Formats: sequence, structure tokens, C-alpha cells
Amino acid sequence: MKKHFPYCFSFALFLSFFLLLCSCGDKNASKSLTEVRVNEVAHSIFYAPFYVSIEEGYFADEGIDLSVVTGFGADKTMTAVLSGEADIGFMGPETTVYAYQEGANDPVINFAQLTRRAGNFVIARENMDSFSYSDLKGHTVIGGRAGGMPEMVFEYVLRQNGMDPARDLTIVQNVDFGSTAAAFSGGTGDYTIEFEPAATALESEGKGYVVASLGVDSGYVPYTAFSAKESFLKEHGDTVSAFTRALRRGMDFVDSHTPSEIAEVIAPQFPDTEVSTIAVIVERYGKQDTWNDSLVFSKDGYELLLSILRESGELKAEPPYDLLVNTEFVGEE
Repeated sequence: MKKHFPYCFSFALFLSFFLLLCSCGDKNASKSLTEVRVNEVAHSIFYAPFYVSIEEGYFADEGIDLSVVTGFGADKTMTAVLSGEADIGFMGPETTVYAYQEGANDPVINFAQLTRRAGNFVIARENMDSFSYSDLKGHTVIGGRAGGMPEMVFEYVLRQNGMDPARDLTIVQNVDFGSTAAAFSGGTGDYTIEFEPAATALESEGKGYVVASLGVDSGYVPYTAFSAKESFLKEHGDTVSAFTRALRRGMDFVDSHTPSEIAEVIAPQFPDTEVSTIAVIVERYGKQDTWNDSLVFSKDGYELLLSILRESGELKAEPPYDLLVNTEFVGEE
């Protein structure tokens, strides 16, 4: 004999099940998120693990409501951090040394390193099968801002190849960071130093050719790191630890997925670039071992940074490693 549930009981059972589904639908719906403002030096596929963490929701999983603004230059990013417009800066760690040298009362401290190679490339007007840095002798190159990591690493590579940056070539340093590719396309310079996706865009337009990678030729350098004022790290330590956990997941994703899979994830960050092109760029960066194995900013890396600053004539004081680097939030050995 069949038993019939009363209508009211059936409806109540259905309603309970529906509410249970709703409550499980969004694991962050009832979680109070902490706002964190990041100012990044540039918006580039070079920083793929960071964007994976954003697009995959890893920051939200850690209770962070992340907002990102592009500063278009490390000097501008540092200004945003010092003024309080940004909580965290994502830039070359040389800026933290500069802030210290200028007497910052609340020093900006590096707490996580993302990239360990330069992310820019030498672009020529003609394709060159056997480029040598001596080929730049007597020519004009669109470089970067004096004292910025892109420019200093370029000069570092020149010196490693027996070139004198001040005498052997002319380096244009008055072109805005985001306008160098356009300036090159317009006829300025014989060569230019470009990040992605500008480098690949110049190639696809037939206006330039990648002939060398500064990332390959410079070797490992502490190129880009996340930093914050000492006061922020002290007051929001749990949030900073959560931030690095989310970032670590993005790095693990990049390490365990194909360039095409990574490109599909970060494509919303680059709506003007084809997914296939993003994949090519991710593969290019991956092959040159761009991303740090660990988020730890090592002492050896910091000492190399000071050496590069010293060679560039930018080092007026030598702050100790423990003063401008804090690895306690990374949670790695």
C-alpha cells in the first residue's frame, strides 16, 4: 500500500532542500570580505600567476575583496603606496630602497617576490638571426626611466656584454612607460625595449622583431615584488598572509597547467589580445623560467639588487636585508 505525504510536508521538505542549495551556492556569500587595494607597476602577461589568482577567485576564497589599479611606472606605484592610495604595491623592489634613501618614516617592505627574471625584450626594426649586444653600438634605443628596474637590468646586461651604456649607444629615457611601442612604431629609435604584449604586437604588425630576451640574458634577478608599508604589515598581518596564500595558489596553477589553459583563465584581463596570442606569450615567459619557485625574496637576490643599483649609480645607502624584506607572511621555507 502506497503512503502519501501530506502536501504541506512535501512542500516544507522541498523548501528546506531549496534553501540548503542556496546557502551552499556561494561559499563567499556570507563571508565578510576585507578590502585590499593593489597598485601594479604595469598590466602585463608577465604577471600571469597574479591574474590567475584573481580570475580563479583565490583572493575571494581568502576573504579578500581585491581592487587593482595600474600605476604605469614604479615611481607612480610607490607614490600611491606612500600616500595611502594603495595598501600594496606590485613593482620593482628597487623603489623600496629609494624610499628608504629618501628617509621614509614608515619604510615600504617587500613581503613576496613573484618574478625572478626580467620581462622585457630587445626589439629591432629588422629580423636578426644572430643578434649580439654589440650590434647596439652607435644606435639609438628606447629604454626606460632612469633608476627603474627595466632600465637598470638593460644596462646591467650591456655591461655584462662589454658595452658602456653611457658611451656606446644612445638610450632614450623620456618616453612614457606605456608609450614606447607607439613611439617606436612612429619612427623613434633603431631598437626598443618592450614588455608583453607590446613585443608580440609589434611583431604581428610587422613593425618590430624580438631579437633578444633580457630575462634570459640577465639571469636571475629580483625583478618584481609585492610590498607594503611597515605599518600596514603590522596592523593587517592576517590579511597579508591570506594575500600570499591566494598568490601561491595562482603560482601553483601556472606551474601545473598548459599555456593554453592559463591563457583561457587570464583572458578577461587582456580583452584586446587574442587568447592564442596570450598562450604564446605565456609559453615564452614560462620557457625562460620567469616566475619564482617560491614567494620568498631571498637574501642573495636582495644583495644582487643592491649590486645592480650600485653599478647604476643609484645606491646612496645600503639598507640591510632584514630592514626591507619580510618573509614571515609567505609561509614557505
